[in-house]
Amino acid sequence: MNIEQRPDPDALLAAIKKEESRQQKGRLKIFFGMAAGVGKTYAMLQAGRQALSERVDIVVGYVETHGRAETDALLQGLTIIPRRKMDYRGAIFDEMDLDAIFIRKPQLVLVDELAHSNIPGSRHAKRYQDVVELLDAGISVYTTVNVQHLESRADAVQQITGLVMRETVPDSIFDRSDEIELVDISPEKLLKRLAEGKVYVPDKAQLAAQKFFRRGNLTALREMSLRLTAQHVDQQLRDYMQIHKISGPWKSGERLLVAVGPSPMSAELVRSTRRVAYALQSPWIAASVELPHRPLSPEAKRRQEKNLELARELGAEIITTTDTDLVSGIVRVARHHNVTQIIVGKTQDSPLVKLFREDSFVPRLIKQSGNIDISVIASNKIQTFKQKQLQPDISLALQQYAYGFITVIVLAGICYSALPIIGYQTVGLVLLFAIVLLALFVGRGPIIFSATFSALLWDFFFISPPFTFHIAEPQDALMLGMYFVIASILGNLTSRIRAQQLALQHREEQSVALYTLAREVANAANIDEVLVTAVKQLGSIFCAKISILLPDQLSTGRLVLHSASSFVLSEKDLSVATWVFNLRKPAGRFTDTLPMAEAYFVPLLTPTHVVGVIGLRTHRAEPLTIEQKALLDTFAGQISSAIDRMSFRQK
Repeated sequence: MNIEQRPDPDALLAAIKKEESRQQKGRLKIFFGMAAGVGKTYAMLQAGRQALSERVDIVVGYVETHGRAETDALLQGLTIIPRRKMDYRGAIFDEMDLDAIFIRKPQLVLVDELAHSNIPGSRHAKRYQDVVELLDAGISVYTTVNVQHLESRADAVQQITGLVMRETVPDSIFDRSDEIELVDISPEKLLKRLAEGKVYVPDKAQLAAQKFFRRGNLTALREMSLRLTAQHVDQQLRDYMQIHKISGPWKSGERLLVAVGPSPMSAELVRSTRRVAYALQSPWIAASVELPHRPLSPEAKRRQEKNLELARELGAEIITTTDTDLVSGIVRVARHHNVTQIIVGKTQDSPLVKLFREDSFVPRLIKQSGNIDISVIASNKIQTFKQKQLQPDISLALQQYAYGFITVIVLAGICYSALPIIGYQTVGLVLLFAIVLLALFVGRGPIIFSATFSALLWDFFFISPPFTFHIAEPQDALMLGMYFVIASILGNLTSRIRAQQLALQHREEQSVALYTLAREVANAANIDEVLVTAVKQLGSIFCAKISILLPDQLSTGRLVLHSASSFVLSEKDLSVATWVFNLRKPAGRFTDTLPMAEAYFVPLLTPTHVVGVIGLRTHRAEPLTIEQKALLDTFAGQISSAIDRMSFRQK
């Protein structure tokens, strides 16, 4: 297997640990629906009776039938653990008896209403915590939950329905599940069940129909539940492929990838991919591969960043990676993300361009992609771009070839002067060492050239008879051939390892930065500590001065600079920050919106509102890369969540 096609070791290890953890603990099956009344409890009881028929030791920990006769009938024959009576404020409440279940030690427990809040005085505040304890003890659980009770969807549900969800469960419980069974009916059927009294009693049903159970609300909640279930199944598929080292793709669903570079055609490719993804209702990725031995010119890099920014605005997932070869990098990303179709631009290289390029890009991509579909799109902008970009590419290539040529010449001259002392065999070792060192600074083409050139010099000046390409001794001919092969292989391997090391080092720096910020923000006691930490970490990672602006509590729409900020804003920059706060979009320096500002501003967003603005002022002449912007967005998301959480505590 090629190194480019090997699975990501971190992702593989995470998937294996996840699978081992599941095997050691109880299994969790969630019966999932868009709202109450779709039949989750009924489906769970049917599954429980099926398990009973298969001689599984099953008990009912807690099931709420709401007086529905057909649901009550399914309880017949099942062992029911008596509920625990609890006194709270003079009233008696029933709760699941967790201790009685542990004494009984069944194989499977039915637990309804996962998002339920337990009565104060219970072992856990939430029922999902009871379920986690059961799972950790090796007891499997069947449970039910509605989409509006997932923590990550609570704000969206509030926006859709206008109702605040008081009882929620963390998404980690949803992610931990071994199986999710979607219990789905149409909004029309659910409204009919509601009118027939099969969901709530008549008085409560009428109120529910007026507020929550409206056709538009139910349609939106239904779409949300369908998408969440599909995402969970997709993640399970990825875990399975990682554990079993399946390179993929498995075409269980369309997933597109568009290769994005500095060419003006990339913008057309991005728009075309967006149209295809919209028609197929499929996710799509915009991938960019950085080649360390072929760095882009500043102008080309700006064009590439602009193309990636366009892809992000159109809804793509942005992935940037480093590789020694463009084709292998794209195929590696595609296989890792289970991509089913790669979209690239059609190249029309002139003979002069081909002299400085390796094998044609598209044929190699088709050959290496295996069962991934390749879509090639032509554009009338290709020729113009090639003519503009030919000279910078040739100049860069010639510069690297010149480095190799000069290095070999200089070392050969030094060795020639010391030949009587060191012998011609030592000269071969010195030149081989030089080739390995060169691989740390130049690309694959210059390495092959340097290996060939050094072999010819060694033969002509050092191997007997000198000043000819004739080799008298067979062992010298064999040694020369082995030298060329070893120099080429070692040089290429060193160049590839260096590129991978730089990429790993870059990812490690980002991971450490994110971990440090998350840890320190989590330990912060108030908003001031959160912002002091944020300014320190952001300033270190981006080598920039940081300002954080929060809305004035006494004046609507006015922003106030927080004392933790490391630079003071001018009136012009303050007006830009206010625009960012009101419009919820980045703006400022290096953008197309208010570019005369001294800083780059991004909003601090939560799912429902804006909590502030971050400003970055750097001394660099070039804008943030798309990868840096993605990292900044991640930082901003953590900071805004922390601010929102602290503000909620203080209310």
